[in-house]
Amino acid sequence: MTHSSQMPASTSDALTILQDVFGYDAFRHHQAAIVDHVSSGGDALVLMPTGGGKSLCYQIPAMLREGTAIVVSPLIALMQDQVDALSQNGVRAACLNSAMGFEHSAATEAALRRGELDLLYMAPERLLLDRTLDLLDNCQIALFAIDEAHCVSQWGHDFRPEYIQLSVLHQRYPDVPRVALTATADGPTRREIIRRLELDRARIFESSFDRPNIRYHIGENTGNGRQQLLRFLRSEHPGDAGIVYCLSRKRVDDIAAWLQQQGLKALPYHAGLSKEERSANQQRFLREDGIIIVATIAFGMGIDKPDVRFVAHLNLPKSIEAYYQETGRAGRDGLAANAWMLYGLQDVITLRQMQAGSQAGEDHKRIERHKLDAMLGLCELTDCRRQALLRYFDEDAPEPCGNCDNCLQPPKTWDASVAAQKALSCVYRTGQRFGVNYLIDVLLGKDNERIRQFKHDTLSTYGIGSEHNANAWRGVFRQLIARGVLEVDVEGHGSLHLTEAARPILRGEETVNLRVQPKPSRQRRDRDSAVDPAYSALWEALREHRKALAEEQGVPAYVIFHDATLMEMAERQPQTMEELGHISGVGQRKLDRYGEGFLAVIQDNAGQAGVSNTVAETLRLLANHSPDAIAQQRQLTPSTVYGHLAEGIENGLLTLEQALPLPQDELDTIRQAISTSEQRRLKPAFDALGGQYDYGVLACVRAAMP
Repeated sequence: MTHSSQMPASTSDALTILQDVFGYDAFRHHQAAIVDHVSSGGDALVLMPTGGGKSLCYQIPAMLREGTAIVVSPLIALMQDQVDALSQNGVRAACLNSAMGFEHSAATEAALRRGELDLLYMAPERLLLDRTLDLLDNCQIALFAIDEAHCVSQWGHDFRPEYIQLSVLHQRYPDVPRVALTATADGPTRREIIRRLELDRARIFESSFDRPNIRYHIGENTGNGRQQLLRFLRSEHPGDAGIVYCLSRKRVDDIAAWLQQQGLKALPYHAGLSKEERSANQQRFLREDGIIIVATIAFGMGIDKPDVRFVAHLNLPKSIEAYYQETGRAGRDGLAANAWMLYGLQDVITLRQMQAGSQAGEDHKRIERHKLDAMLGLCELTDCRRQALLRYFDEDAPEPCGNCDNCLQPPKTWDASVAAQKALSCVYRTGQRFGVNYLIDVLLGKDNERIRQFKHDTLSTYGIGSEHNANAWRGVFRQLIARGVLEVDVEGHGSLHLTEAARPILRGEETVNLRVQPKPSRQRRDRDSAVDPAYSALWEALREHRKALAEEQGVPAYVIFHDATLMEMAERQPQTMEELGHISGVGQRKLDRYGEGFLAVIQDNAGQAGVSNTVAETLRLLANHSPDAIAQQRQLTPSTVYGHLAEGIENGLLTLEQALPLPQDELDTIRQAISTSEQRRLKPAFDALGGQYDYGVLACVRAAMP
């Protein structure tokens, strides 16, 4: 019963629907041309960024053509939202999915047979059932719209095997126009969409992939990622809705729970949750204000929420397509939004291990490696990120955008040619068998059993890197890996190997300019508050004093001093007016007006180098007692005592050797286990070491690591 031809609709008819039904004055970009082409019976491939108005490109033709438009959508959970939105505009829309009861499904199918629907949404699995296809054989079909068409690509980040079978639509209904739509497709993905869906005769409509309202920021995870996230949320997006992406389900749960403890409305979303919990959290995100979803990549495809003000990544996405797709969920309303990301060397190692362990063929793995390399290149870039992002999608942006971190604060670079030669030589002379942390120990000339065991203390590269600290060397290695000069052994050992690109650098034929690494925060704050717990009592006292001053004057507290100023006071603990005057945010007028009072608070509440009294007592007893003896004497658990020691190490009050009289090879083993765990978390290290060491012991070792 499917029709072969219809009278073409006029442009004025399409514009009338746009204005009267959807409330927009005019079409944007290529919308008018797409609507005209599809309404006239032509096939189309539509490449348009998120928020560009893709849905109208098939919704208006659906209303202009006779019959019902069948819309293929990959996520059942979002179909009803699409239907509800259309119904609000008076459009006859429905969906068929497995979540519906028998009576509801039967009524929808009956409405379809009677020609009472303009659009019918369904998942590819439902559409491809013999029963569904038989149903469509007896209905008048206006068009097929295949949304999120990049799901057809095996090289894509959202591959859905059911999409490959959608070529049956052209074979079974050759005269029905089809429109495939996606916001993310590089050259290979576009070609695969055309081939898989048999869209050889389709007209391609490609809009700019630029999202000028999104500000891109990519930074290094300096070891306290969740604190960096919290500062970003509190400074840039208080009360805003947004999405935080993490690499693992456990990380999602941890971050969501921790953000809740900080007073934020954060909800987890990943495939390990029950269907009911995922649905409930998604609905809250879509319908309430100010909800933050913490998710794996299982969340987000097709999300229509317009006021997502930020998308944050706490781990490196595996491709630029994935990054673009996920960041594109911010700022659909065209207003300013942030795409904020942290990444580190461990992300690279983890993703490459995941690639190596996948069941995909070698060709697929090779392409995945190339995509990850491109993503790393975007991260380590020193010029405009938007230009590079658009260039990846074959779009030229002649001028820097002025709205990414590199444009707003151009990164400093340094001539790292000599450092690169030292790093590469160290990799070569140690046999290309060791990971980053060991290589850094060799470069710094560390005296430990493992280095002596391999006789690497006799190498020419032993101790030649003392001009840089461990954090700087870690940045050098990460950037050399990102540039493809070094590659990581992805079989699980994390050892580094030279690539062909290393040769001209080693020979001095190529200059290497690297980004200057940001200084790490004074303390590693993998903790539960915005200020280090070592200073929590002083921090609260400073806030109380500020609050009293603010109430006395009837002004907001931040008018007296910002939180950042109080944090710096708590950490630096100035003892004189002159020292207080050097704190950021303390001008002369405020120094004269408030200085004496804040100095008095600092002097009344400061502990031993910022640690609490209970920690100071443990450190005092350590001179003559073992940690276990201290625990027994003070009626504390050994883990608590080791926690005190870790805090003392962090504050520079004792060394690791003073806290833990363990053999050097055991300390090296523990360091290696911590270094290879995600974000240096202790649980994976504890498991990797077979539970041989107390968590407190691990915490002490971690506290001493750069």
